[in-house]
Amino acid sequence: MPSRHRNHPAFALLLAAGLAVSSCSVRSVAGPRGSPPQWAKIDGVVRQAIDHGRIPGAVVLVGQADRILFQKAYGHRCLEPRLEPMMLETQFDLASLTKVVATTPAVLRLVQEGKVRLDDPVSKYLPDFGRRGKETITVRLLLTHYSGLAPFFRLEAKSPDAASAVIDKIHHSGLTAKPGTRFVYSDLGFILLAKLIEVVSGEPLDRFVRSRFFSPLKMASTQFNPPPGDRHNVAPTEKGDGGILLRGQVHDPLASIMGGVAGHAGLFSNARDLSRYCRMLLNQGSLEGATVLHPGMVREMASPQSPPGKSDIRGLGWDIQSRYSSAKGAYFSAHSFGHTGFTGTSLWLDPEIQAYLIVLTSRLHPDGKGDVRALRKEIATIVGEALSPATVE
Repeated sequence: MPSRHRNHPAFALLLAAGLAVSSCSVRSVAGPRGSPPQWAKIDGVVRQAIDHGRIPGAVVLVGQADRILFQKAYGHRCLEPRLEPMMLETQFDLASLTKVVATTPAVLRLVQEGKVRLDDPVSKYLPDFGRRGKETITVRLLLTHYSGLAPFFRLEAKSPDAASAVIDKIHHSGLTAKPGTRFVYSDLGFILLAKLIEVVSGEPLDRFVRSRFFSPLKMASTQFNPPPGDRHNVAPTEKGDGGILLRGQVHDPLASIMGGVAGHAGLFSNARDLSRYCRMLLNQGSLEGATVLHPGMVREMASPQSPPGKSDIRGLGWDIQSRYSSAKGAYFSAHSFGHTGFTGTSLWLDPEIQAYLIVLTSRLHPDGKGDVRALRKEIATIVGEALSPATVE
């Protein structure tokens, strides 16, 4: 088997137990009667990714309207220091899915309440930001990544007031492009949006989204900074400072410095909760009697919001068609939208067929060298083909 995991100590344990990685373990399955035969193709591409050492395991969930059509847990959530099977309930470090599951809806909730306007300059809410050419950057430009802010930066020193130091550095930073002219995917813009949410609402991002979104939507496993007692159910990423495996501690360096709560990364969740979130979006802001966003806000979020004439098309927070949208595969419609996370997570939703795809992996475990890009595209293509109007009964 062409896999660098062949030489991994955990693989020897698998062989001793008669559980070769190539016979990737499937933990749980659910699907309606008459599920399309294409679902079996998902097994093949996930197993291949595991066999080639690109991921240790995965959870894949496909939903349409209020039905779960397909869900499986594959392989292992942990290879070190001991093998642990992947489960449907496994929680993952969502990385940049934080942008669209927490920060974006929080901003739009404030817009809905009349406390923020999308075309207001950010400096209206954060006056120290309005310097060095950033005076014309609006909330909308931050959400679409057309602000011109740099993608990220590094802070070498960690201090008790590191979160404020990050915000201060963004306030004093220059631009990589004139606002509104070029798509530059920026973590800094979403870090700033979380600060805006805190200033306007009087609550930190984690508390705001828990009370307005996660609690009413019954997303009980979605949180920043999972408590130590819950971390056994979290898929670890790689080793951090001191060689200690990161498990329930955010992988992103800036989010870590900021205490695990940031606008661009830090959220943890599982497939079940994300399924509920996707259902809410496809149902125009409501789920099982809980309304968290108005339909107009959801439509605006998922429609093109980039400056006219740009080839990278973004919604508010969400990707529609850009250099990062290979995770949509070949068959999802032009009205579909989604997002990916650095740790190996992705969501893609298609309102035309009322369907969504969740792919969760911890591709950085155990050595930071995994790769899920091809797998995301392959699964999305399988799902899109299976559910496209030409093939659905």
